[in-house]
Amino acid sequence: MPYMLISTQIRLENGPTNVGDEYSDPAIMNYLGARKTTMLGNNFSEYHVDDPPRLVLDKLEKMGFRVMTMTGVGQTLVWCLHKETD
Repeated sequence: MPYMLISTQIRLENGPTNVGDEYSDPAIMNYLGARKTTMLGNNFSEYHVDDPPRLVLDKLEKMGFRVMTMTGVGQTLVWCLHKETD
């Protein structure tokens, strides 16, 4: 999976950070130390870590991911990352 989205709420810059959905690469989620959760009322799962986004971005950079863009959507900060495939 060459693309990845991570996000956090504006008032929660120190974590937790949303790092994936139910279709995310389990090896990457394991490397990040993410836990899979399903919020009450949702019919999908998400992966979260307690780390702030800066630490998550540092870890993903070590794996070869690069930030493509970043934006704010309402009260949410979102980063889009890409990893070159061989």
